[in-house]
Amino acid sequence: MKAIIFSAGVGSRLKPLTDSLPKALVEVGGKTLLQRAVESLLYYGINEMVVNVHHFSHLIKNYLTTNHNFGANIHISDETDCLLDTGGGLIKARRFFKPDDTILALNVDVVSNIDYIKMLSYHRENDALATLAVRNRKSGRYFLFDQELLLSGWKNARTNQKVMMCEKDELTALAFSGIQILSPGFFDYAPQKNVFGLVEWYLDAAKSNRIKAYVHDADYWFDAGTVEKINSIEKFLEHFN
Repeated sequence: MKAIIFSAGVGSRLKPLTDSLPKALVEVGGKTLLQRAVESLLYYGINEMVVNVHHFSHLIKNYLTTNHNFGANIHISDETDCLLDTGGGLIKARRFFKPDDTILALNVDVVSNIDYIKMLSYHRENDALATLAVRNRKSGRYFLFDQELLLSGWKNARTNQKVMMCEKDELTALAFSGIQILSPGFFDYAPQKNVFGLVEWYLDAAKSNRIKAYVHDADYWFDAGTVEKINSIEKFLEHFN
């Protein structure tokens, strides 16, 4: 399994920190978010990965070079000229993967102790085209899963917007963790556009494929999207470690 770390975001919620550096280089507990993401992959034996860049892209490139990629084999997918969102970013990075590669994709601002190998085993056992790490937590947006934990829809809790793949009586709303495993055939269902998010891709692929939920409530998980959240993560890690 290979990986991609989505690191191209502007990080507007992390201002003023991201006025002078990319979100990926914001520190949490003495380590940058990017270092934490790379080390989490290396811990589970995932050595080859892609890092996509856009905002202050030169700083990320220099940082990785200075730190010798933390011992990983890292390819840079450069979106300096145009931010492509997660779906478009994955398409652009496709050239770094082989046709038969299974891909673990994660957001750089996620801090978690999720077991990637356990998730991969679950993905394979369920013969899924994609497996989405999800949790029972409060969120503004949710994926909707049926009783078999297959993706059936999506909803925005703030606006009540809902997209359904099919009408089912009992659906469970689960919040996405920004971590997913994708089978090689996933690229066959890519939208024909340049800039788009993975959510759109999942909803379209789910019409004819198994997109499975991987519920990991027993793990710790944080979104390091704001300064306040980073402070909370640092307090947690002090006691956890």
